[in-house]
Amino acid sequence: MLSYLLLVAVVLGTSSAAFDQAEENKTLAFLSNFNRAVLQEDYKSSEASWKYSTNLTEYNKEIKIKLNVQFSLFMQQARRNASAFDVEKLSDDTKRQIKLIKSSASPKSKEDVTKLNDLESEMESIYSKGTVIDKDGKTKLQLDPELMKIMRTSRDYERLLFAWTGWRNVTGPKLRPIYEKFVTLSNKGAQENGWADKGDYWRSWYEVDDLESIVAALYNDLKPLYQELHAFVRHKLRIKYQEKVGQSDPIPAHLFGNMWAQSWINIYDLVEPYKGQPSLDVTPNLVKKNYTALKMVKLAESFFVSIGLKSLPESFYNKSMIEKPNDGRGVICHASAWDFSVNRDVRVKQCTTVTHNYLVTTHHELGHIQYYLQYWDRPYKYRTGANPGFHEAVGDTLSLSVDTPQHLKNIGLLDSFGTSKESEINALMKMALSKIAFLPFGFLIDQWRWNVMRGKITPDNYNEEWWKLRTKYQGIRPPVQRTENDFDPGAKYHIPANTPYIRYFVSYVLQFQFHKAACAAAGFKGPLHQCSIYNSKDAGKKLGDMLAMGKSKPWPEALEKMTGTKKMDVGPLKEYFQPLQTWLKEQRKELMYPIGWDSSEPSTSSSIFASVILTAIVLLFSVAL
Repeated sequence: MLSYLLLVAVVLGTSSAAFDQAEENKTLAFLSNFNRAVLQEDYKSSEASWKYSTNLTEYNKEIKIKLNVQFSLFMQQARRNASAFDVEKLSDDTKRQIKLIKSSASPKSKEDVTKLNDLESEMESIYSKGTVIDKDGKTKLQLDPELMKIMRTSRDYERLLFAWTGWRNVTGPKLRPIYEKFVTLSNKGAQENGWADKGDYWRSWYEVDDLESIVAALYNDLKPLYQELHAFVRHKLRIKYQEKVGQSDPIPAHLFGNMWAQSWINIYDLVEPYKGQPSLDVTPNLVKKNYTALKMVKLAESFFVSIGLKSLPESFYNKSMIEKPNDGRGVICHASAWDFSVNRDVRVKQCTTVTHNYLVTTHHELGHIQYYLQYWDRPYKYRTGANPGFHEAVGDTLSLSVDTPQHLKNIGLLDSFGTSKESEINALMKMALSKIAFLPFGFLIDQWRWNVMRGKITPDNYNEEWWKLRTKYQGIRPPVQRTENDFDPGAKYHIPANTPYIRYFVSYVLQFQFHKAACAAAGFKGPLHQCSIYNSKDAGKKLGDMLAMGKSKPWPEALEKMTGTKKMDVGPLKEYFQPLQTWLKEQRKELMYPIGWDSSEPSTSSSIFASVILTAIVLLFSVAL
């Protein structure tokens, strides 16, 4: 009899001394009610947030805050109810659900919950409505598409500076005082729930004690590759902009084709290793073949379906916002995927333009959607990524297949591609400008924010510390003098939107691990950077099995199911870019340009006086509506 009881205990995942069937039954009854009711509450909150994000009116803002508060209070009551159970007497799965329900950083009082939602909505509104007046004194330039187009296409130093500075002038100063209050109230809620601060709570999502040291070790392993890319790009930008780019200095932050210097893909034409090779930008062919935003989404969906994953429900196409509305209403254009909890209602919100970059973005967002659909039938607290980086990595894993020249030619978007070493290096450089260029940016944002939450970075030095980190890790500097009257972190969506960012760095490691495992499942033989898993049902099954787990197990178990290892590993990423890294070292030796930069360089332009004058000029033409 004792042996039988021990066997039952093992099956239940707990020891016979601790497990109590009566406690288990009571808890399961609670979970059954919770998992039914929470879906409806989540839906109401999500629908209100959606209506506000796609129509920025004060009325919609008020409804959003009201229903978000209502959902927060519902979860607060659920946490109180969950706390009544003795988790030590429960099976492992039941215990895990209860612990996840109890984990929160939400303030205890309704007043604080309301105020926190109000502050966050106010910050999102400032960011999304920010408008710069062009030099003609009348043309209104919003971030998306006008300012982003300037950053993407212009090669004029002063025009880029105007867009870069203008956006920061219409966002940062307004956001700074609100953000200070937001941090204080966020930390109060975290501490009321037993966390040291809000950053401590965010890090708990990864279910490891040493997340900071783990990601730091991963970054340090990748740093040499980034430094080689940085040195080559600086060399090329120096050819273009002459003395405006120092030979061994941090690079002015507005010259990378991107408002935040997080991706350098838009300056590929300036740094292309070998001219005369077939173009790898499919934007002209997308236009030539009459692609629309809808057709791009359909194309992305077809890749998921080709590997045996789920089709999008019809409601996706009826309810998503895939283009910027032309009726004049304000919307939050930042691309995002949404799970509405009931009726397989999933949507994307993005202001799609018919470009190569948005083709990749669309695959990324549909990766989130696929994750939602795969774990749909799991209990509520399991319906999320194994860790936040998993969710970001899924669509990007497929993008590594989609963005190969071989695949783009196969689907008719690339007329031709070379098979020479020169063509290979061009393709890898194009990918590196997206993937490798991002690594320090993805790493540093939460380095800044965690220390803000800890109080190590204070409102007195928000901007100074921001630029210290950007110079230290990215090797960039502000093109004009910045002061504590500015708040440049606020110019990046994820700061006012309160979205943790280390997930993106983690995802850039994971996606290459996923890619290598999927390519192996597909039976691909050859260099990793040439692999496409298109049409491979074996690769799709391997990916789908991992996605279906959601957060039902700690992430190392989900990672092991996909890759055979429980540890995040930069090896596949380094393997992917090894031919490029070797080539970059050869170039540096041949052309004799320096590598590295002085991190202590003052975060000003070479002439402070000129910078102040230029900033004043820009301010005359910039205004937030």
